[in-house]
Amino acid sequence: MSQTLLEVGAIVKSAREVWDGPGYIVLQDDVIEDIGRGEYPGSRAGMTVVKRPHRVAIPGLVNTHGHAAMTLLRGAGDDLPLMTWLTERVFPMEAKLTEDAIYWGTLLACWEMIRSGTTCFTDMYMSMHKAAAAVEESGMRAVLSWGMVGLDETSARSGIRNSESFVGAWHRQAGGRITVTLGPHAPYTCPPDYLQQVAELAGRLAVPIQIHLSETRTEVDDCLRLYNRTPIAHAASCGLFEHPVLAAHCVHVTDEDIEIMRANDVHVAHNPQSNLKLASGIAPVPSMTQAGLIVGLGTDGAASNNNLDMFEELRLAATLHKAVAFDASILPAAQAFQMATEDGAKAVFLPAGSGTLEKGAAADVTLLDLRSPHLIPTHSLLSNVVYAAGADDVTDVFVAGRALLSNREPQTIDTERVEYEARRIAQALSQ
Repeated sequence: MSQTLLEVGAIVKSAREVWDGPGYIVLQDDVIEDIGRGEYPGSRAGMTVVKRPHRVAIPGLVNTHGHAAMTLLRGAGDDLPLMTWLTERVFPMEAKLTEDAIYWGTLLACWEMIRSGTTCFTDMYMSMHKAAAAVEESGMRAVLSWGMVGLDETSARSGIRNSESFVGAWHRQAGGRITVTLGPHAPYTCPPDYLQQVAELAGRLAVPIQIHLSETRTEVDDCLRLYNRTPIAHAASCGLFEHPVLAAHCVHVTDEDIEIMRANDVHVAHNPQSNLKLASGIAPVPSMTQAGLIVGLGTDGAASNNNLDMFEELRLAATLHKAVAFDASILPAAQAFQMATEDGAKAVFLPAGSGTLEKGAAADVTLLDLRSPHLIPTHSLLSNVVYAAGADDVTDVFVAGRALLSNREPQTIDTERVEYEARRIAQALSQ
């Protein structure tokens, strides 16, 4: 049994409870054993004591959608619409990615996310055994899926086989930090009979599904032309929603789509910056949350964002929808913070309490520098975190009670090696 005592200057337990004064958090193994105001009243014998009097503790941020190894494609194909970007830039470069590249690209993503306060992320990509190995090494928490496409019989069979193997090898591994979902890419790459196979597989393996849905107007129009249904209605008709589903994007959805998602408890990954950069549109998040949907925040891959900084998504989500609605009260700071933490954890099917600093929750904690100019003065600590703080304010990160970042120094990743390998691989990709 290991115990760590964090002594901090302030604590944001959740979007509902903020402690402005000093407090403490006791991490016992991989859970929060105790949390309180003021000084810790118990014995410190046998504890590792981490004194951070000028830090505010917040729940670790949860990135609900991404493609980790696409860090290697950062900047390779900017300023293009989604389908052009995919077909002319991404797919040709992805064809050159080796298993070695996936490993190092995922470690690069983990390094970037740890540096910016993210403790859990989702990933849908290829060669996922290598990605899972990188996650295990980094110490992060992750919800992983092997991307599945069914455009021909060979790829369809491969997707089913790879996913079965991946679930068997990695689901609930790395001390429970890694969970596995199925990852059918999208209705436009997975025909109806293939989506039905995926739904059946999800039932047999008892795992959730993550999928891209209604990301662009073209996708919706094509689905209506082919199946006389929106992508949301189409996914429901194929049986996907009979299982837990995380739907990424959901930019172009109707009121009927939202009702289908509500009735089936479909979770949503909102990716505001990627959707803006690819000119996909703006998801009607206020309508979704008012309908009772669980909506988390995601960065998408670094090739379409172009970073994995959840503080940017947090601030953008809290401001973008105000302008769309001409209503400054839409999606307030507390709601945006909840989307980046507690609701994000719910969206990716983590256990109850995840994404908070409540007793019994997972010991995933991020510390920010209270002496940063972004957090001075403190009229509202939560507002400062949402509207002013950034990745450069992150000083410490703990996942499952283990320090991954300490006083801004990575503890689990050989960053010099990752930098060398990423530059080497990127040079090969550009040739």
